[in-house]
Amino acid sequence: MKKLHKSDSVIIKMARPLIMIGLSLLLISQLSAQNGSVNFSGNWVLNESKSKLGDGPFRMAASLLNVTQEGNNLSIERTMNGPDGQEMKMTGKYTLDGKECENTGMMDMKTKSKVNWSADKKTVSITSLTVFNMNGDNMEMKSSEIWALDGDKTLRIEATNDTPDGEKKTTIVYDKK
Repeated sequence: MKKLHKSDSVIIKMARPLIMIGLSLLLISQLSAQNGSVNFSGNWVLNESKSKLGDGPFRMAASLLNVTQEGNNLSIERTMNGPDGQEMKMTGKYTLDGKECENTGMMDMKTKSKVNWSADKKTVSITSLTVFNMNGDNMEMKSSEIWALDGDKTLRIEATNDTPDGEKKTTIVYDKK
């Protein structure tokens, strides 16, 4: 057995805290992975046959979603066909900490939203308020979405919208490309 020199002992004493920090970080990252939140990132295509979109003029669902989730940031690009058949894209940027975010939508309407995680970090809810002017009258439209993954290949969005015709509920299902 090799005898330790005084210099070896000093190196071991100095390295011990670094080793402990490294092991602690490894343990924390493993616990975070086990109890961590889901990641909605991906390119998603509407599965109309599995969706329940309802009837009427507010039957709009994006045909494609491009979702990027990095850290505390969530970016959603929605591609849909407009009333004239032209493809249009809307992008929303959110934080995943419950703080209010403002995005500009169709016809430059401002929408204020908050995103909150469920207690188990498996779903997020996005609550939004859009204020706009229609024929000289200021109007508000409230909406909420609950996002959940069914496995890793299906995104399910339970949406509720307050419309002039009352509350409309839809289930929108997307398949991962």
